[in-house]
Amino acid sequence: MKSNLRTLAVGLAVCLSCASLGFGSAYNAHPKLIVILVIDQFRGDYLERYRDQFGEGGFRLLLDHGAYFTDCNYDYANTHTAPGHATLLTGAYSNGHGIHANAWWDRQTRRMVTSVQDNGTKLVGLAGSLPGASPHNLLADTLGDELKLATQGKARVFGIALKDRAAILPAGFAADGAYWIDRKTGLWITSTYYRSELPKWMSDFNDSKRTQKYLNKEWKDSGGKVLRTTTPAPGQETSFYDVVGSTPFANDYEFELARELITYEKLGSGPATDMLSISLSANDILGHQVGPDSPEMHAMALATDRQLAEFFDFLGHQIGLADLWVALSADHGIAPIASVTNRLRIPAPVVSPDKLRAQVNQLLSKQLSPGRSAEYLKVFDYPVAWLDDDAFAVIKMKEEDAEHAVGEALKQVGLRDYYTRSQLAQGHVPNTPAGLRFQNSYSPLGGWYVFGVPAPFTVTSLTEADHMTAYTYDTHVPLAFYGLPFQPGTYRTHSEPIDLAVTFASLLGINSPTHAVGRVLTEALAPARRAENSSRPPSDKRLHSPNSSDPTRPVSAVSGGGSW
Repeated sequence: MKSNLRTLAVGLAVCLSCASLGFGSAYNAHPKLIVILVIDQFRGDYLERYRDQFGEGGFRLLLDHGAYFTDCNYDYANTHTAPGHATLLTGAYSNGHGIHANAWWDRQTRRMVTSVQDNGTKLVGLAGSLPGASPHNLLADTLGDELKLATQGKARVFGIALKDRAAILPAGFAADGAYWIDRKTGLWITSTYYRSELPKWMSDFNDSKRTQKYLNKEWKDSGGKVLRTTTPAPGQETSFYDVVGSTPFANDYEFELARELITYEKLGSGPATDMLSISLSANDILGHQVGPDSPEMHAMALATDRQLAEFFDFLGHQIGLADLWVALSADHGIAPIASVTNRLRIPAPVVSPDKLRAQVNQLLSKQLSPGRSAEYLKVFDYPVAWLDDDAFAVIKMKEEDAEHAVGEALKQVGLRDYYTRSQLAQGHVPNTPAGLRFQNSYSPLGGWYVFGVPAPFTVTSLTEADHMTAYTYDTHVPLAFYGLPFQPGTYRTHSEPIDLAVTFASLLGINSPTHAVGRVLTEALAPARRAENSSRPPSDKRLHSPNSSDPTRPVSAVSGGGSW
């Protein structure tokens, strides 16, 4: 930790002497490197909940020396991993970038397909010829794509995560590489979309059996209590993802790769600004199992703080803090587990998606095909219902009517309301905050579907947690920036994850992504920048959100941090 403090002290001195360089240009490598940190499933309240327990140099680098936005919420309902990662770097919601779920029902293949599945590619790094993955389903480009376009490919762009969708979607179409792990072995892999073979440094990384040092370990909290072990169960086949993935060791593994990627790919040393997105998947894997209020999630947050401090220390030595911009956010939050809400006398329904699906099919069969059972609802990825259009074709029912029938059946089995694909495609939603959140969740991809609206705090297990709603426990995420252009402080103006890409694009002097609807967070920029822009007419493109704050109004509640 002493080396972290030394690095911060050096960074402070450099920043004070180089304040005029705070506003960069991607064309001349100012900054040298942008790092986008996405913590998979990290609620916005965690930073305040554990703030006084964080050490120096981790989260506090952003909280105390960066621009920290406390009121950052997704303005859509489909709070899942794939949509969240796509939203952060496209500056758009699903009705712009097209990714509305982790997976959806494909009418052509008659099966569920993932958001990044691409049968026209193959996996690289594993034996055999398994189908690969790519960003081909994205309907918008990303900040990294615009960075590549602006610099004629000179900028270098990479994405890494344990999950393929979390590595691929933020990196975009033109990325130099996106890397994720094989769930069974933990080996780093990619797709022929990016390259025909792994780079030598990554092959060497895999060959050195780095995964072994994370097995047969004990994860202990600060008091020495063993929370989990990574010892495989006797007689069972080991899956690195399942055994290690729900511990901080998985994030250590990701940061280990990130350091090697930065070193061997020479990020931050070229003629243009480079970008690296890192999605920390372990927080989500654990969070589903134990919920947000458990001792394990508390310990995971503190472990993540330590890991960030170590990574920032590396970046300070490798790149230099004065040449680095960092953004931190999350793809979604998480609901409390039922035992927590029930203990506080807060209603928390526990539902079984399989039972609800059977009930809906029974109701629809009785109504639409008496005497003949049919699977009208093919897949229920609660609370999203994917319809079997073939089943409705037999009774000659059109999509709009079919989706309405399913929606009404969902209400009969306990959901509060619904929005259909046909309704959203036509823009026929109430002009209310809730209606617009579902409008922002629309995508033309996939087959016929219905978004169900569950009651608050609904979960699908007594002992596990879920995320999938438009309620604040799922939409509220952190948003924080570090770098010379940002005025340190705590900002309580409304912000959204779509603002990240637009703010960086403006500071870099490049185009925003094609479908971006975010705003430049001018209230957090250094005074010189605000003065420079003061003569320009105010504008705010985010007409999709009635809750968006006016970016030109005075900041009424900014505190903390001070100036460097």
